[in-house]
Amino acid sequence: MRTSARFRLLAIALLIPLLPLTGCSGIDERGWETTGTFPVPREIEGNVAFWRNVYAEWSRGQVAIHDNEHMGVIYEVADLPGPTLAGYTAEQKRFIRSRKAHYKNRLESLESKVRSGRSPSGRDEELLEKLVDAGGKRALYGAADRVRSQRGLRERFHRGLEISGRYDAKFREIFRAKGLPEDLAYLPHVESSFQAHARSSVGAAGMWQFMRATGKIYMTVDSTIDERLDPVIAAEGAARYLDDAYRKLHSWPLAVTSYNHGQGGMMKAKAIYGDDIGTIVRHYKGPYFKFASRNFYAEFIAAREVASNPKRYFPEGVRYEAPLSEERLVLRHSVPATRVASHYGLSTYRLADLNRHWRRPAREGRANLPVGSTVWLPDGALASVAGAPAPMPVMLAKAAPEAKPTAKATTTDRSKVAKAGAMPRKVEVAKAESEPRPASKKTASTGSTKVHVVKPKETLYRVATYYELSVDELRRLNRMGPNDTKIRPGQRLRVRS
Repeated sequence: MRTSARFRLLAIALLIPLLPLTGCSGIDERGWETTGTFPVPREIEGNVAFWRNVYAEWSRGQVAIHDNEHMGVIYEVADLPGPTLAGYTAEQKRFIRSRKAHYKNRLESLESKVRSGRSPSGRDEELLEKLVDAGGKRALYGAADRVRSQRGLRERFHRGLEISGRYDAKFREIFRAKGLPEDLAYLPHVESSFQAHARSSVGAAGMWQFMRATGKIYMTVDSTIDERLDPVIAAEGAARYLDDAYRKLHSWPLAVTSYNHGQGGMMKAKAIYGDDIGTIVRHYKGPYFKFASRNFYAEFIAAREVASNPKRYFPEGVRYEAPLSEERLVLRHSVPATRVASHYGLSTYRLADLNRHWRRPAREGRANLPVGSTVWLPDGALASVAGAPAPMPVMLAKAAPEAKPTAKATTTDRSKVAKAGAMPRKVEVAKAESEPRPASKKTASTGSTKVHVVKPKETLYRVATYYELSVDELRRLNRMGPNDTKIRPGQRLRVRS
């Protein structure tokens, strides 16, 4: 509930209770998870509570002035002047600068008093007490340089929760198929608020916010398609990334943090402080381990808590979007989008609207869709053409292994395969997981060794997927470096020893 005062002081802001997390295997007397998959050590309790307030308590019309290291120290939660827009107005920017300057001056004066042996009094004494409680006596020193502002995101998180209804079941299915914690499906709340075409200032793209270089390892990112912009394909990439990260780090808090900071960066932190995410957040001083990396795991825990308790945090209700109903096909041959649209009786515009990962040349039919790429079709599209004559040899193969169907979906797929028997001989639709790999992939055998000949636009990941290998296994077979992703047309890759 909004207060009529322009701002509230720290003592009021900190009255918001710390609520227990859900789905916990070990809960202490404070209501926090201490063991299990996603523990909350004491060192980051204040961080988690802060981000929970950002997501569920503070509106877009409010801004918190706080310490950027000791996140439980909130100096003020202020109501922004003027209209609430997507960005700050000039007036709001001036207001925030003035409030930050106010606390910077107060903290500089307080530090000066303490250093000179003078005793603070009144509000300054309360301020010092809060800093000491959060980080010990040394927390005061440099506090003036740690003053930061954070806008509330309650409306944005609420909208993201609504959108998540479209994807949550599919994302959980993807993580479950990989043997990973299903709650990793909450990560887009932190990364993009479930905005499929979100882009960051540093080049990350899509709902799962993959950087271009990382995206190329786990999916296709080129001049024709950018699979970072497809929520489901990117979720499969995120599952593979997090699986790789956990295998290296053996800790889910560290693996989740690596999604922001990188696996190499977290390996360095682990080498110093072990698996203790609380100690890492509080003490690790890696050159790139800044505010975003320090807070990423706490943001995930807070988002998980809020999203899994919508009635508690959004009593006004959440209108979840309907789950995905589109049919997924994977191209066996390279063809233009215009031909796929024509075959299924769709306009190219309609088909492109369902396939936002296509770049302009693909959408306009000026570049062929590559072999192995996903095409999303409207629900029922396969059945609608099952008995019609085929104007072209349609080249549709199985979905990616990670996207295993539920029991209901399996029944539907089987009926479509049965109907496919009445189709012209060269027309093929989505088939069972046992379907052979695409014939367009050239292979050669030498004794017991099997070799794959790389085709244009193939990626290391796609080759690994076809032969049911991990990327690391394919690298080992070919004596490639741990971060090597480059392959070239005509190159011969060992895919079985």
